[in-house]
Amino acid sequence: MNQEEIIIIGSNGQLGTALKEKYPSANAVDYTELDITNTKQLNEFDWSKYKIILNAAAYTNVDGSETAEGRVVAWNVNASATANLVSVAQKHNLTLVHISTDYVFDGTKTPHTETEFFSPLGVYGQSKAAGDIAVGLLEKHYILRTSWVIGEGNNFVRTMLALGKKGVEPTVVADQIGRLTFTNELVKAIDHLISTNAQFGTYNISNSGKPASWADITRAIFKKANLDLHVSDTATEQYYQGKQDISLRPLNSVFDLSKIEATGFKLTNWQDDLDNYIDKELNK
Repeated sequence: MNQEEIIIIGSNGQLGTALKEKYPSANAVDYTELDITNTKQLNEFDWSKYKIILNAAAYTNVDGSETAEGRVVAWNVNASATANLVSVAQKHNLTLVHISTDYVFDGTKTPHTETEFFSPLGVYGQSKAAGDIAVGLLEKHYILRTSWVIGEGNNFVRTMLALGKKGVEPTVVADQIGRLTFTNELVKAIDHLISTNAQFGTYNISNSGKPASWADITRAIFKKANLDLHVSDTATEQYYQGKQDISLRPLNSVFDLSKIEATGFKLTNWQDDLDNYIDKELNK
């Protein structure tokens, strides 16, 4: 696979950063260089040198998507712009790799399979589901449905480490269950699918391991970082009580990972990647 035939869209996010490390010779662009909501820009862009679009662009502000302004942005970026990329891929015979989310489900069925019907609870999930539907119409596509992403950028692990270093004993949601997905695992899955010419379609991807709550994960973070701090459990409804413009969350985000495993992909336990991630953070 020639890296120069790959274009990375949304190159400055957590996943985009990891993809640039994996494919240093690929063309990596952010919205200032290529605005995928702008059909004129997309039509004037030279696509002739590419074979694969890696779409890491998304509006991921879950609660912000519930505001009047954010609702428009979420649908524009996650749905309309994704459909724009589908049109580009169709016109130029390109493979589109697109990232989806556990938020396209309401969390009442477990584990989530690739064939589960959409049931999003909030605007973010609704806009992402619409994007998935658009991508699914394209013959040459991979949708990687993922959850609880951790990489280079603002994320849950870094937030908890920062609180722990200040001696804060946090109250953390204990009724949302899932697995972390580290960007290095997600990038490995993307590379595996495109380099092995795996069957096109949707694949669930997270790290493997025993599902856990955010409170459990916080305890694991503090233990690894040698922070002797107490973590109090709370329920999602209680945690967000009285707050404005809050999106409902799926309480169960656990994926069935058997489809991607059947392609020969070897999953990494989230606890192992968490330990490695914290080691790097503490040694900065």
